[in-house]
Amino acid sequence: MATDDYAERLRLPWWLWLCGLGVAVLLAIEVWMGADGVRAWLPFVVLIPLALVGLWRAGRIQVAVRGGELHVDDAHIPLSFVTDAVPLDAAGKREVLGVGSHELAFVVQRPWVAGAVQVVIDDPADPTPYWVVSSRDPVRLAEALVSAAPPR
Repeated sequence: MATDDYAERLRLPWWLWLCGLGVAVLLAIEVWMGADGVRAWLPFVVLIPLALVGLWRAGRIQVAVRGGELHVDDAHIPLSFVTDAVPLDAAGKREVLGVGSHELAFVVQRPWVAGAVQVVIDDPADPTPYWVVSSRDPVRLAEALVSAAPPR
């Protein structure tokens, strides 16, 4: 088995970077509105870097199957607790996250990523029934989870 069975980063698309920076610049212009002194430069110095940091943080989530565990950002679970992995398209993701979703489910969902994987958990010490994790290639992630999980 490889040390890295699957890995992906849920980066933002370029157009979201453009929209976020555009909103920050427009907000800075609204605060400035032709004023002199500190109000002339402070909104640009504060709001644009804050927007960049926020956009970077939104797109830094990493999903990986390695070392016998599923890693999603800072969370991880041993694959011995994974009983099934179901790849979801956009409609399936909407259904799983909709009205009938379980309130204790662990969800890492990014709206700019259409697909997801529902990872069914069987851990007697954890009330979480499943994880829903966004993925650009849900079929490959589900296959990596099922193939790397120890036999039951």
